[in-house]
Amino acid sequence: VQLQASGGGLVQAGGSLRLSCAASGNIFSMSGMGWYRQSPGKERELVATATLAGSTNYADFVKGRFTISRDNAENTVYLQMTSLKPEDTAVYYCNARLQTTRQFKYSDYWGQGTQVTVSS
Repeated sequence: VQLQASGGGLVQAGGSLRLSCAASGNIFSMSGMGWYRQSPGKERELVATATLAGSTNYADFVKGRFTISRDNAENTVYLQMTSLKPEDTAVYYCNARLQTTRQFKYSDYWGQGTQVTVSS
């Protein structure tokens, strides 16, 4: 199973970016998907999650600015980021909880990370 993230980059404060993450491989069943981020010297933190049914959860520091969505047919999760701030600068990682065709239990898989840099 692979999670391929894309869409990061350099943007000015107040700008927008859209991250995408597609899961592929021997996927039998998907569950939750989400985005996390990690800044230098800090622990990885939750940004937003979305269940298979579409329920969403956001960290307080992105509420009203970021929107998570997913395309279940494509096993893809998106993160629309608006009103970006310099403190949003981090490596953003996508996460998916899923079953593979070879393992019954659900396990967490991670993308490789995509850098988001917001300049002031």
